[in-house]
Amino acid sequence: MVAGNADGMGNLRKNELYQACAVLKVQLEKVRTLDHQELQDGFGKVWNHSLVAKIIEEEISGAGIDLIITFDHYGVSGHCNHRDVHYGVCKYFHDTSRRDIEAWELVSTNLFRKYIGPIDIWLSNFHAKRNPGRLTHCIVNEHPKKSFHAMAQHSSQWVWFRKLFVSLFSYTYVNTLRKINK
Repeated sequence: MVAGNADGMGNLRKNELYQACAVLKVQLEKVRTLDHQELQDGFGKVWNHSLVAKIIEEEISGAGIDLIITFDHYGVSGHCNHRDVHYGVCKYFHDTSRRDIEAWELVSTNLFRKYIGPIDIWLSNFHAKRNPGRLTHCIVNEHPKKSFHAMAQHSSQWVWFRKLFVSLFSYTYVNTLRKINK
């Protein structure tokens, strides 16, 4: 996770991440944040894909990572930094000969599906089965209330429309991962 620092709130957002991870029972020693001058959060702040790829390479080497899950080329919400992470991962695989690392991308859905909540569980499974040429997995969240509670830990961003957003957001209920062909 990149601390970002949008609106000068990087340290606060980092602490909120740790609180959310505690709710989700993610071991805090496994959580890493990155505060890099050239990777600051925000629309209009394009990240260098080569730099992202280099950082990914360092993390893989240092932590023995064998699986990467990233955004797809649209980045779920179209956020430029989400897309930059995707392209950084792709650049890493383009530039390396390592094939022992699996890579998966979170599939972005259209606007209609994005806000139909748990109804999208059915549609996601339907679309995954219609596209047998690419390996996909639909992961259903059995505890969406826990996700809501974890998101609530981000108090700096937990305003009324985000509460509504998380309640209706199909990604709260189901996520489709597609294997990245390297």
